[in-house]
Amino acid sequence: MTTAETSSLPLDQATVTIDGAAVKTTGTFSVINPATGDVFAQAPSVTPEQLDEAFASAQRAFTTWQRDEPARRAALTAAADAIDASAASLASLLTAEQGKPLNQSLEEIGIGTTWLRYFADLKLAPEVVQDDDQGYAVVNRVPLGVVAAIAPWNFPLNLAIWKIAPALLAGNTMVLKPSPFTPLSTLMMGTILSDVLPKGVLNVVSGPDPLGAAMTSHAIPRKISFTGSTPTGKKIAAAAASDLKRLTLELGGNDPAIVLADADITATAQGLYASSFYNAGQICLATKRVYAHESIHAELVEAMADIVKSVRVDAGNVPGAQLGPLNNRPQFDRVSELVSDALAHGARAVTGGKPLDRPGFFYEPTILDHVTDGTRIVDEEQFGPALPILSFRDEDDAVTRANASEFGLTASVWSGDLDRASDLAAQIDAGQISINSHGGGVQPNLPFGGHKLSGMGVENGPWGYYSFTETQVIHSPSRRR
Repeated sequence: MTTAETSSLPLDQATVTIDGAAVKTTGTFSVINPATGDVFAQAPSVTPEQLDEAFASAQRAFTTWQRDEPARRAALTAAADAIDASAASLASLLTAEQGKPLNQSLEEIGIGTTWLRYFADLKLAPEVVQDDDQGYAVVNRVPLGVVAAIAPWNFPLNLAIWKIAPALLAGNTMVLKPSPFTPLSTLMMGTILSDVLPKGVLNVVSGPDPLGAAMTSHAIPRKISFTGSTPTGKKIAAAAASDLKRLTLELGGNDPAIVLADADITATAQGLYASSFYNAGQICLATKRVYAHESIHAELVEAMADIVKSVRVDAGNVPGAQLGPLNNRPQFDRVSELVSDALAHGARAVTGGKPLDRPGFFYEPTILDHVTDGTRIVDEEQFGPALPILSFRDEDDAVTRANASEFGLTASVWSGDLDRASDLAAQIDAGQISINSHGGGVQPNLPFGGHKLSGMGVENGPWGYYSFTETQVIHSPSRRR
């Protein structure tokens, strides 16, 4: 894929957005196309002084931005329109740097603009808690100030918008940093949005580490919103403690699926494939391990393998590609290591089980059977196209094994009996459990967040909006006199 094919943006001259203007940097860093393993562009690396200016710009803009709610709603709608109008260019660039098939890049952009429109229309009135002869009291939600937002490489645009939409609606301003693995599409989005947002409201910066650490320790932001790994989330929480920055941390997951004996095998296999292998398995809420009742275990393994064998693996810009490469070398090496470890400990690769013999970070979509608890690919998060399927006899045991993880992001139960499935779902220690789907509850109007080491706080819906606010009580004498 050439530069001309990816975007009209001249990639080697890509700019950051500070105070509503395109700003060049003196330094750059390389961006790799995961379908080739080669550098295909240079991205700008901000200086410490430019980062200071980005935060100062956001702080200046906050003064007026927080005062005009109708303007904020209109701006979010305009942002959605502007992104939709540039979807083709954004999608090509996203595929080039992230690796996912082009249709999935377009889906990511469409989901993002859906979130923007949802928050543009979200109406939340102040809460009157007293209105009697003794007095009047109202609880308002007021913005925090400047937000430091850090987005990951698996869904860089969508997960950035999950932060942008509620934060800006609440009256905050933002400095946003994309992952250094996928900076270009976010930088392009920043350029697009600079035409529809007042200057300083959204500043987009990029650079390799330690830029993230510089953002989280900076004196200006009052909140950090981060999506990424649990180890990094812990470091961010420690950095935020010194001045009590507010936090939303959406971190790792080792998400289980429990398939009961009465589940529809064909529908379950299709649903588990979609939830496990979309975006090459690089989804925080993807199914990472399956516990299937022993009476249907072999049938489910065979059905899953049949689906996976039919999948076309190719570069994301190739027509018909269904599964692209892993995004980066460290993730490719991790998946390879976990599968090799499982095979060394007695697992059987029903299909897949090794890297593809071609350039780039391609790994065969893999179904693993004869896997046991205690194997690393069961106990750890693989974040890739390899799925272990384990067997169980007793449903209570399946729940116990599903809960035997330091993570608790999402889970699912598959059964023909919705009441029975719901009873089991309520026993799983996770932030969101779906029945006969996995991740089906990921909607703009529902809270999303994890238990245990899967995070802190939630995103989406009124709950996500509230996380970008402080409560403020106004109490006065009675208004009835």
